[in-house]
Amino acid sequence: MIDIIQALQQRNPTLGPYVLVLRADSRARDAGDPSRLTPEADAWLAERAPGAKFSQETVLLAPYPGAMPADRVVAVMAFADARQLAAFATHWTGDPEPPEDEAA
Repeated sequence: MIDIIQALQQRNPTLGPYVLVLRADSRARDAGDPSRLTPEADAWLAERAPGAKFSQETVLLAPYPGAMPADRVVAVMAFADARQLAAFATHWTGDPEPPEDEAA
């Protein structure tokens, strides 16, 4: 994953140093349109990580070690600082918390 981040940053330096690549099944991505975030993720970002940017970026990747690399489009979040990245990753990439009535 670090190699992917470095390749993205070299290809698009405006992303900055605090970059996260979202998996295709990320809860933050809209299932109906994966090129967008869910309204809940957008609201969370507006409140807790203003200035964060979601984009689709192309990066040269090999599907497995030793294979020929090919261009691949990945979903990328860029943040203003490490705290925003960590908060987003904790909230949106972990397993969702069960509702309070189920947790009891």
